Amino acid sequence: MCFHYSMSQVAKNLENRYNAPVTGGIRFEPVHHVSGFTFPLMPVVLSAPAPEIRLFRWGLIPSWTSGTEQAGKIRSMTLNARSESAFEKPSFRKPILSRRCLVPADGFFEWQEKDNRKIPWFIRVKNQELFSFAGLWDAWEDSPGQTVYTYSILTTEANPMMAEIHNTKKRMPLILSPEDESRWIDRNTAAEEIRKLMMPFPMEEMESWTIGRLITTRGANTNTPEVKRHCPAEPSLPPSTLF
Repeated sequence: MCFHYSMSQVAKNLENRYNAPVTGGIRFEPVHHVSGFTFPLMPVVLSAPAPEIRLFRWGLIPSWTSGTEQAGKIRSMTLNARSESAFEKPSFRKPILSRRCLVPADGFFEWQEKDNRKIPWFIRVKNQELFSFAGLWDAWEDSPGQTVYTYSILTTEANPMMAEIHNTKKRMPLILSPEDESRWIDRNTAAEEIRKLMMPFPMEEMESWTIGRLITTRGANTNTPEVKRHCPAEPSLPPSTLF
């Protein structure tokens, strides 16, 4: 799955990377760790009529949602969209055909379960300051004249490296190669071509390391480069011995 990621590049770097302006009158502030469960405003790249970068809220609210109570329930379940079922699920089957986006990131976080512990990892793409998750977006009318734009990050089967790290669910975010990004957001891309893009990213092009406990420390400021720094995993405790 993908519920935590980093997008710590400034807006100008985003614009240069995607050759698109940040629009909408809101300036993005870099963030070293963002949790989907806070439903933050984050940058996404759209295609129409020309590429542009907008700030949408993480946690997709389908256009057919009825009322704020239902919206609150749905968005907690749509931070991610499984690529294998996106064409069938009610929340995603329309956006997957016509409302696809890129979700810029410079890394993401995942937890490995080992010896009854959860070990945090930071993962990124080699030699890329910014890479793209495959995303979906939708627009929901909260009230007359009040449109809420939201997005979801697609996931896929884990590659061998990610299966070792995310060793319970064995999932990973759907990462696009730079040459596939334009096809992903092109509204004219056929469903068959979309499905072909839904493949695990090659592990040879990724790198990862264990990090410290800052990311899960209650009340701590995790919006700092420290949250991504390598920290050796704590050794397992030996089994207790009775004397």
